[in-house]
Amino acid sequence: MFARFLPHEGDFFALFSRHAELMVDCSRELDALIADPSQAATRSHAVKTLESEADGVTREAVRLLHKTFITPLDRDDIHRLITRMDDILDLMEDVAQLVVLYDLKHVPHEARVLSDLCVQCAAQVRAAVDLLPSMKRAEEILGLCQGIDQLETEADHVMRAAIARMFREETDALQLIKVKEMVELLETVTDRCEDVANIIEGIVLENA
Repeated sequence: MFARFLPHEGDFFALFSRHAELMVDCSRELDALIADPSQAATRSHAVKTLESEADGVTREAVRLLHKTFITPLDRDDIHRLITRMDDILDLMEDVAQLVVLYDLKHVPHEARVLSDLCVQCAAQVRAAVDLLPSMKRAEEILGLCQGIDQLETEADHVMRAAIARMFREETDALQLIKVKEMVELLETVTDRCEDVANIIEGIVLENA
């Protein structure tokens, strides 16, 4: 009886798209921070603002999920997708805060490459999310997911090469520890984008 008074379908796709848009904006702010650490304070504040706004979108999606009787996708898929997307922005904020707290003045070239890969991954996630309402474009969505997987593989190679080079060349042990943590976090951002791609892929295969 109570179910009759609950919404039958919330606008989850709009929330997904808004969250993905914030993710892309956040990745660009982080990329600018890595490119010029002297702007770390300003850029990290922008990253934090975007991350906080994305938290609000996540809360709204979860709230709507509890209020909605019939959902456009499996309820568990909705929850996993929005929370895993939120994990990506959390990690981006972690990287930005690390640069500020560790007062990193110089970052290796590989960190620039990794931050660019994060931007590319975020853009691919947004493109895939924006297509979710139209399962007729399933092949296109799956292609985007495959592209994210490839970007994550590239990021993994870049991270490993960066750490190997730093252990050979870096003489300052403290700097080595700081930068190693940063490049590992950047690579983890692409890992989480791959996790989101896997969730999207599962949604498409179940619903197309």
